[in-house]
Amino acid sequence: MRFTPPRLPLLANLRGYKASWLSGDISAGLAIAAVGLPSAIAYPAIAGLPPEAGLYASITPLIAYALFGPSRRLIVGPDAPTMTVLAAVLTTVYAVPGVAEDRVAVAALLALAVGALCLIARAVRLGVLATFLSRPILIGFFAGISLSILIGQIDRITGIDIEAEGLITPILELVGKAGSIHWPSLILATVSFALLQAARIVHSRIPGPVLVVVLSVLLSALFDFEGQGIAVVGEIPRGLPSLTLPSIAGLHLQSLLLGAGAIFLVSFGSGIIAARSFGTRGGYVVDPNRELEGFAAANIAAGLFGAFPVTASDSRTAVNFTVGGRSQIASIIAAAALMAVLLFFGNILRILPIPTLGAVLAATALSLIDLSALRAIWRISRMEFVFALIALFGPISFGVLEGVVTAIAATLVYILRKTMFPRDALLGRLSGRDGFYKLHRVPAASPVPGFTVYMVQGSLLFFNTDYVRARLRTVTNELPADTRWFVMDASAIAQIDISAAAMLEEVHDDLAKRGIALAIAELHFEAREILERAGVIAKIGAGMIFEDLEDALDAFEAADRKAAAAERKSV
Repeated sequence: MRFTPPRLPLLANLRGYKASWLSGDISAGLAIAAVGLPSAIAYPAIAGLPPEAGLYASITPLIAYALFGPSRRLIVGPDAPTMTVLAAVLTTVYAVPGVAEDRVAVAALLALAVGALCLIARAVRLGVLATFLSRPILIGFFAGISLSILIGQIDRITGIDIEAEGLITPILELVGKAGSIHWPSLILATVSFALLQAARIVHSRIPGPVLVVVLSVLLSALFDFEGQGIAVVGEIPRGLPSLTLPSIAGLHLQSLLLGAGAIFLVSFGSGIIAARSFGTRGGYVVDPNRELEGFAAANIAAGLFGAFPVTASDSRTAVNFTVGGRSQIASIIAAAALMAVLLFFGNILRILPIPTLGAVLAATALSLIDLSALRAIWRISRMEFVFALIALFGPISFGVLEGVVTAIAATLVYILRKTMFPRDALLGRLSGRDGFYKLHRVPAASPVPGFTVYMVQGSLLFFNTDYVRARLRTVTNELPADTRWFVMDASAIAQIDISAAAMLEEVHDDLAKRGIALAIAELHFEAREILERAGVIAKIGAGMIFEDLEDALDAFEAADRKAAAAERKSV
């Protein structure tokens, strides 16, 4: 048998590539590099990492995703929510006594762990995790992270060392230390922020971050900002990132893995939202399981070359779409442009003012607060708005890492709340029409005399069996005196567990004492297997299990006719 080596997704994506697309890809690649450069330098500061780590995270992951990622136009890179969770994880890791590893090495290890988790999730087809964090919770969570980022920029913008944590106490500390504000830094940050907002409002052809970085570097060179006490980025190592395998010696493995899990969940959730949004815009379908392969490659590349976890970047992808990028060649061009920056422009970036980076991060944080989406959630579902608020205040009140746990817990509470109290209904017939109808929704429908049909709209599992049992007790206690059959419509019961099987057996016994037969219609295969192994089918009787309600009604009427004939014969 002839072996055919697997083809890289990049090669498959380049099938049908037209030469006329190349100019668009080159332009898009240069634009991606230009827009990504400010955030590449600014984002590492969130996690206490040096600027070069952000540049490395904007180079090797781009190339890795271009080679192994399924999307032709998605761009990966540093992402504010992921960086904020990374900062919290690093704080947790370094809280363990005796940890002496360099922060960059730990961040690289976390990137490798996130990449490994992506591969594991891909192997077991856990792309469904993309929907684990609901949209309202992600919107609220990102808003909470945004506020955390904004508070984190106080020291960069004012020059004051803020030690307090949370939302209110850092502001109170700033008020108490107002006399120590470094006014040149604050003025520079304010002007930079105003320029960013102006560029956004007027839809400047030059992206706002690029504009403020270029201008602040020029002003720093002309007026010697560093000599005037304004903090600058400082030396950035020249040269390309080198292949290095970080060591786990001296690290607390449990906190490392738990932190990687938190980063994975948030980065994959936000990454897939970005991927799906741009997939809709580009007219292609996004497969979360295949995206896991691309994200795995990007994070492993980041970890091997001294960077940190990355995910899909909405801002860079938007630039790619806007400028006209058609393939992952744009990513490779962007990576090459950033390599050139590392090789030839490190001395220029050295004098980039820190207050300007603080302004860039503050503007980015504000862009993550989607007030219109929060208003829409409030209008559509008050319950989901509550969970959005829980996710919003989690990062502020408990810390970002704990906020991830809070958001996950809120998701689980929401799911459990939906399934713990399944809706139910009594069904009846409508004169002149086939089928069964919910009595509370169709006033003209009426129950079949002697034949009660009860529907449960949800799975029967251990956490809702008490509630369903109570509802069944209420319904059966109010049955008409002539009821002979009680039929459960199981069409909406996807799953049944042992607890539910025991509950159904109790229902059968209670009804049997009153001379009422229990029947089940439209039972799913897996649920039927559970009931058979639990002995419930044998107790009810295989003849009382029906394919649909019409078959059950036919059997009931046949039994009635048979009983009537037997009664006439005895008379």
